[in-house]
Amino acid sequence: MTPPRTSSPNSLHRRGFLGIAGAAGAGAVLLGTGAAPVASAAPGRVPRDPFQLGVASGDPLPDGVVLWTRLAPKPLDEDGGMPRRPVAVHWEVALDERFRKVVRRGVEHAVPAEAHTVHADVRGLRPHHEYYYRFRAENVLSPVGRTRTAPAPGTSPTVDFAFASCANWEQGHFTAYRHMAEERPDVVFHLGDYLYEYAAGVNGKVRTHHGDEMNTLAEYRARHAQYKTDPDLSLLHATAPFVVTWDDHETDNNYADLSPENNDPGQGNDTTARFAARRRAAYQAYWEHMPLRRLRKPVDTALPLYRRLEYGATATFSVLDTRQYRTNQPYGDKWQVSGPDQWDPKATILGDEQHAWLERSLARSRSTWNVVPQQIYFANWDAVAGPDDGGYNDGWDGYRASRDRVLGYVEERRIDNFVVLTGDVHNNWTNDLRRDFERPETRLLGSEFVTTSITSGGDGSATHDPGQVYWDENPHTKYYSSRRGYVRCSVSKQQYTADYRVVDYVTRPGAPVRTDKSFVIEAGVPGVQDA
Repeated sequence: MTPPRTSSPNSLHRRGFLGIAGAAGAGAVLLGTGAAPVASAAPGRVPRDPFQLGVASGDPLPDGVVLWTRLAPKPLDEDGGMPRRPVAVHWEVALDERFRKVVRRGVEHAVPAEAHTVHADVRGLRPHHEYYYRFRAENVLSPVGRTRTAPAPGTSPTVDFAFASCANWEQGHFTAYRHMAEERPDVVFHLGDYLYEYAAGVNGKVRTHHGDEMNTLAEYRARHAQYKTDPDLSLLHATAPFVVTWDDHETDNNYADLSPENNDPGQGNDTTARFAARRRAAYQAYWEHMPLRRLRKPVDTALPLYRRLEYGATATFSVLDTRQYRTNQPYGDKWQVSGPDQWDPKATILGDEQHAWLERSLARSRSTWNVVPQQIYFANWDAVAGPDDGGYNDGWDGYRASRDRVLGYVEERRIDNFVVLTGDVHNNWTNDLRRDFERPETRLLGSEFVTTSITSGGDGSATHDPGQVYWDENPHTKYYSSRRGYVRCSVSKQQYTADYRVVDYVTRPGAPVRTDKSFVIEAGVPGVQDA
């Protein structure tokens, strides 16, 4: 019998990180100027290299993880270059990357209606343990991926993770993703703007998006595929499990529920009905291309994305969705425009059901750290001098009653060690959290770590000064930086450490990474301290 071909011949024989790097890189083709040619196949057969989008894992449990891949030998084609039939995809999980100690095997059927994606929900694994995995379609092997399960309930290991946000293909190289992979975190939280919806050439000149602004399912699939071919992102996916949540650009900038960014039919912009079709396509393509369980597959315009992950007694993560259920932003979403509409009790950024779920998640937690990964600036953000509250109306400032409900619950129920993780704003920030941000003498309830972008905004600058008005109006703000990068966290029962990892440029590849600032939070002592 002829042995299976592999899209990464060396990946099964190298050790450690270099093995994963070889496996991820071999299957990836940079598509800024078009896809590499693919060998033709007999009619109905899987073409020679269907794993050009790599492999991924996600949503770890103590006994399992989701394994993902997509068969797409021609990633930018509408059908990915696949025959219009289901394909059996075999997977296996092993204790070693040579697969001498295979512990689980199974098969999934990749179907055309789901872009030939695979979402294998593997169970029966050991807690807090490293595993390797791969796929086989007909006679072709995928690159090898590394993953790690969550700790067992009641145990208290140190958990090392990273979180990131905002990767615009056109504005830079994803160098920071490669540095994250080199650090081999237990898990990566991606907090949104995994990709951008804009048409080719609209948003930058470093690299070029494929196609027009996304509106149809085919267009969203092609853009997801293009991003997945980036070798640095492909490497990170093959190195660590992801926990993903979206912000706006996965669908449409600054949308709110079924209201698009531009919602004035008199001006010829999207109506709610047209936007519903767009959102349906965006949500389908998002589920198809992320390591999410099948139970999260969207139905019509709904995709249940908020969820809870327990990392033993060390940390409970309550992952939020601040886009799908929100009411429209106040004051036309204008920057630093304030007023009573920000306090409208009928306005919501989470929706009543998700609000109640978050409260139950916090109440049930038996972990030391109660961590809330979410998308959008949580603390008060006042850039107006004087008594005007200002505010970022696309963030929680636009939904002050919602934020007060969350912080009120934390205060009244004495939720300890409350930490919010945030993306979106393309700069690093650190904030302490109070129920009343205008009264710094009130009780400190927790802290917020805000990560900068992976590339959005270009190289940024060396400044650590957002302007005096920010320091004057926001005494809860402790740090600012405008470089690109991510936040690396190490969490034990005694201490939470956050390192702001930055690169000095993204408009050309190869930037080294460094730690710009580190903070610690001592368990039981709210508020950040310099490390």
